Amino acid sequence: MKLSVCPQPLYSLGLDRALDAARDLGVAAIELPVDLRSPLLDLDELLGGGAKALKEKLGARDLTISAISNHQEGQLLLGPHHADTDAIFAGTPPEKIAFADMRLRKTAELASELEVPVVVGFTGCEDYTRFFPWPDPRGWESMIPVFQQRVAHLLGYFDRLGVSFAQEAHPKQMVYNTETAQESVKLLGEHPRWGFNLDPANLLLAGVDPVVFARELGPRILHVHAKDGELVEHNARRSGLLAHGAWDRPDRGFRFRVPGWGDVPWKRLISELQLLGYDGYLAIENEDPVFAPLDGLEKAVQALQPLLPRGPRGERWW
Repeated sequence: MKLSVCPQPLYSLGLDRALDAARDLGVAAIELPVDLRSPLLDLDELLGGGAKALKEKLGARDLTISAISNHQEGQLLLGPHHADTDAIFAGTPPEKIAFADMRLRKTAELASELEVPVVVGFTGCEDYTRFFPWPDPRGWESMIPVFQQRVAHLLGYFDRLGVSFAQEAHPKQMVYNTETAQESVKLLGEHPRWGFNLDPANLLLAGVDPVVFARELGPRILHVHAKDGELVEHNARRSGLLAHGAWDRPDRGFRFRVPGWGDVPWKRLISELQLLGYDGYLAIENEDPVFAPLDGLEKAVQALQPLLPRGPRGERWW
């Protein structure tokens, strides 16, 4: 396993300085966001010939790409398609769906060109309230046909390019816990290009043990986000985990943290991933309300680097 970094905290630096910062952190790779709101890169320019220059910039810093990501635009494949997602793309529901499909296809094309085997992202959810079995006891199940049709159609294109899609489980996705992840695999006919980006903090927010998720999804885990989460018990008695309001309000019952500052059992999780044969990347995310962008990334590297296995386990020696 190696460390990567999600560069959103470095957006203000511009591409060259962001890559310099990633190199100076001592990580091996960078996760590459390509949605229209990313200021670092333009997806169409990369597909139009810019990929070569990007490879040179990465190579000059001994960096590689852990995954291409497109969470923002992928959200629109399933929804929601009301005004809340107009900031991603304003249009009618059919226009938003077509936009998401087009942008995810282009993302896969770039991954293929850059020889990156995994695209990480969201595919959305038509209506989050259907997680609760009232007023329709089969509300979640009613979304299955659309999920199957749109996602399977997209995976066919990914397959032709030799690229896999890693769905990130999240409370605002149709796949939000271990059970729905397992069900999605079955609903898509065990499609070989469908897998998961394990974000342990998102799973904690949904009340799920990320170690159990790793154990039960095993070979379907294609990428990992190194993001922590903290249950703030004295606040949670008031707000619960799914508090509304600003992400950094101090009285939230749950906050995202950098690794080492939350409740994710990193030793257990890394051990489980190692035993499962995962040999990919842990891409550090800093969505921490306490630490500055670069400070949080540095603290995360310091916490995780000593925990990573060095080399294969080998044969029994005792």
